Amino acid sequence: MPYVIAEPCIGTKDASCVEVCPVDCIYEADAQYYINPDECIDCGACEPECPVQAIFPDDSVPPEWTDYIERNKVLSDK
Repeated sequence: MPYVIAEPCIGTKDASCVEVCPVDCIYEADAQYYINPDECIDCGACEPECPVQAIFPDDSVPPEWTDYIERNKVLSDK
């Protein structure tokens, strides 16, 4: 279950999550950071580091932000 970065990241883009990721699977896009689901090892190190609580396991993304699951996949395919 990879992690997903959702809407609260937009406009904030704090790199705390990037700094703690042991496999460097978090990348910067124009509006937000995203997690490459093929590279994520599901360690969860990033989740508590996010100052705006934008990181969720893909099966726990709040309903209003579930479109960010696909958005993270699309950003990873670029």
